[in-house]
Amino acid sequence: MNEFKHQNIHKWRCTTDGRDSLLDAGDWKTALNIEPSRIFADTLAAAGGLTSGLAADVVLESSVLNRSITGRENVKLVMACASTIYQRLEFTKEAADGSRRYLEWRARAFDHVDIKGVTIIRRNEAGAIAHLACHYRPLAAALQFSVELGRRLDGAISDSYFLPSATSTITS
Repeated sequence: MNEFKHQNIHKWRCTTDGRDSLLDAGDWKTALNIEPSRIFADTLAAAGGLTSGLAADVVLESSVLNRSITGRENVKLVMACASTIYQRLEFTKEAADGSRRYLEWRARAFDHVDIKGVTIIRRNEAGAIAHLACHYRPLAAALQFSVELGRRLDGAISDSYFLPSATSTITS
């Protein structure tokens, strides 16, 4: 069962399967205006369905992609699918500089793999998100995430964007 409690203007505490985590109620999740997983769907609803918007020509770069994804619908699809891979996601730090916002985060996926990363969001002159850069670490986690993302998208986005499935599995 998910339970959400408002922490401040940007954070929501989520309890899933007895574990607490903080979820950011801003920028990329609300910009997508999607229901990517049970956690994020509830977060969007709790945030009032706010939409900050992706530019029509938005670009997504990531250490889990072989090359950039372009276009609002493609980026929504990839971000929605990526969000379903996490069992836990917590935004830990945030900073802004002009049109850029920097979000540091930590997550758990694949039942036991801890992932950390930074997401950089750049808005255009109209205020829409024009560029997203999502960076994952450690490398083994990024590689496994790429494989799983490609598997889950299963041809909805060309498999050439992702690492082939026979390449990476993490054991810890």
